[in-house]
Amino acid sequence: MAFLVGGANTLDSSYEIDNSLRFNGANQYLSITPGSAGNRRTFTISCWLKVQPEASSRAIISTGDNSGTNDYVYFTSADKIKFSFATESSGDVQFAPIFRDPSAWYHFVFAVDTTQGTAANRVKGYQNGVQMTVSNDSYPSQNYDTAFNNTVVQRIGARSYSATQYYDGYMADFVLVDGSQLTPSSFGEENDNGVWIPIQYSGSYGTNGFFLKFQQTGTSQNSSGIGADSSGNDNHLSVTSLGANSPAIDTPTNNYCTLNILYKATTGSTARPTISNGMISVARIADSSTQGTFGVANGKWYFEVRVNNGQVNGYPQIGWSKAGGVNNGQMVGFHTPDGSNYRGKTGSTVVANAFDGALSANDILGFYLDLDNETLIVHKNGSDFMGSGASSGLDFSSTTFAPDTGFFHPHYNTNANSAHSEDFNFGGAISFTVSSSNADANGYGNFEYSPTLSSTNYYALCTKNLAEFG
Repeated sequence: MAFLVGGANTLDSSYEIDNSLRFNGANQYLSITPGSAGNRRTFTISCWLKVQPEASSRAIISTGDNSGTNDYVYFTSADKIKFSFATESSGDVQFAPIFRDPSAWYHFVFAVDTTQGTAANRVKGYQNGVQMTVSNDSYPSQNYDTAFNNTVVQRIGARSYSATQYYDGYMADFVLVDGSQLTPSSFGEENDNGVWIPIQYSGSYGTNGFFLKFQQTGTSQNSSGIGADSSGNDNHLSVTSLGANSPAIDTPTNNYCTLNILYKATTGSTARPTISNGMISVARIADSSTQGTFGVANGKWYFEVRVNNGQVNGYPQIGWSKAGGVNNGQMVGFHTPDGSNYRGKTGSTVVANAFDGALSANDILGFYLDLDNETLIVHKNGSDFMGSGASSGLDFSSTTFAPDTGFFHPHYNTNANSAHSEDFNFGGAISFTVSSSNADANGYGNFEYSPTLSSTNYYALCTKNLAEFG
């Protein structure tokens, strides 16, 4: 059984989205300045987003000049979405829902037609096929000419004015349709289980419309770049600060685990570390801990962590812990060493000599969790890292951490005196260079080292694998 929190976690679809683009909230965006104006009054934006919550204002798409005359769609600091029309004194439409689920892919459609006589029909927003209610209904005036499809800069992932309010999270299947106000049925549908899933848009894109698949890796403004337009219009977007690791395989049709920025331990310190880079990087703040967004109760699972600073005062502690009210240091995995005794933990039990030495900067740890046999094996840089006290792995079969009492989540814990940072790789997105590009036995994930260990297959934490094994 898999535990997933809300949102559109698609397990199967006839239309597959293969790639997304990861933004880190810092000076990363795509941009284009159309050579001629299209329809400034009627257009539709469709995109799938997996967003990092509890951040400052984050732009989805923005258009305008550098004088502050901008029309744009963005997440507010309260995790609501607002469509702002800057040159209208009362032209802000804020939608009522709050989006704070870090595990979910959401589909959004923003459909605009300012020629409509009824104000409420001029700007419509939809989430997963359902029209969103509006909490601030200051619609633009009739026949208002927006900056969309005009001959001014159009930016994805940043506000056009001064290139600020950077987006943090993932985007996939980004479509702009110039000249039509469309409904979500052009881009998605409900499957047999009532889950909203993507379909491929097959209509006209208009003069300045585009379709971004994010499948390419280059930074040039042409068909080989990250901002390549797949609509046939050749409206390719230029790239700012998005590099080779920005394209990801974490998508709405195969959703991968990330770190849960909302997690708080219920005993011990409740502080949360700094989480960034599309929720896959972590840095210590005081006594802090976090878990992954996906939990599993059976099967065999794999993820990697690059330890950027080595061990500092015995931290970080990394492993797997139970969902719910666990102490921030209770896990199956690393414990603080006692001199040269590199200890492990299985719940509250300390295992002497569990690991074969200290961690150094840039070491990559591989975590092989076997919930069928209740063991955890850890490798370092592709080699066995278990010590004499746990030569066959950490055995938690006789502890209160038995799988049948709850879900296991990847876990991180540290203390106040250990300044360090780590990069997690759950297979769907990476923030460090992976040279080997290993997938699991099902073909999912992108890892430095193989998820298969001694002919036993371990699997990436993604929804397609969870549907089969979790």
